[in-house]
Amino acid sequence: MTETIHRLIEQYGLIAVFLGCVAEGESAAILGGFFAHQHVFVLWQAFLAAFLGAFAGDTFFFTLGRSFADHPYVVGFRKRPGFGRAYHLLNTHPNIFVLTNRYIYGMRLVGGIAAGLSTVSVPRFVILNALSSAVWACLFGTVGYVFGLGAEHIVGQAFARHERLLIALAVGAGVAILAWIVAHIFAARERARDARQDQAKS
Repeated sequence: MTETIHRLIEQYGLIAVFLGCVAEGESAAILGGFFAHQHVFVLWQAFLAAFLGAFAGDTFFFTLGRSFADHPYVVGFRKRPGFGRAYHLLNTHPNIFVLTNRYIYGMRLVGGIAAGLSTVSVPRFVILNALSSAVWACLFGTVGYVFGLGAEHIVGQAFARHERLLIALAVGAGVAILAWIVAHIFAARERARDARQDQAKS
């Protein structure tokens, strides 16, 4: 069982890191760094996969907002909690927002659409998004790598490589669940705030 999992991770792990980082994938970047520490990937490959995934994801949602503003999918995103705030920040502090948007849970997808609908130019977005994606990938990839160092001290050398890979998968699942919970808490707060504002206007 563990042999099969190990082979799958070696063959498709970088693709999984890339795809995980296309969405709000801090856990995918962290796992990439952890597996690099376990010598399943080379560290720069994990960084590159996370960078490309993050950059591609944000660019995709920016393109949706810029070129398909009237599409029902984009219109649905415009109704999401936090969109109004994201759009306002983009038009007042565009550079800061594009650089920091990915660090705010629940705002990355909305922020990409909002950026496409804003006055931010394509060259500016591409440059800022590339810089932000690179820093993000290195930061969370390093967190995973450092976690691997710490896990080795805690677990010791008694566990074989395959068992540590299973631990990594469990940790990744835990991080993903925690991120989902945090994102939904923030979304609930945004909905409550928007509801209060609507009541105040009426």
